[in-house]
Amino acid sequence: MAFETIRAKDAEKYIGKYKVLIVDLREPDEYKRAHIPTAINIPYLEFENKKCSLPLDCSLILYCDRGNLSLLLARELSNEGYQVKNIYGGIRAYRGQLVQE
Repeated sequence: MAFETIRAKDAEKYIGKYKVLIVDLREPDEYKRAHIPTAINIPYLEFENKKCSLPLDCSLILYCDRGNLSLLLARELSNEGYQVKNIYGGIRAYRGQLVQE
């Protein structure tokens, strides 16, 4: 199975969409400083233990800091049957509105 890499500016079309989960793979402190609206935080190193709670019928939009870790994970998850898109360049390439906590 294949996955798609999308441009950071195209991520905005997925915010708040039905059956779409935007997943921030960075550490919790980075997520709290700034993240894409509606994104949930599952740190990369914890993802393997938490992925069983993710529905297979949702599209996952993955991002990290620069896009490297999310690219690796997107490849892995697509091979496991998940519908995955990776944000090219990660949050550093994203120019839309960010949420701070």
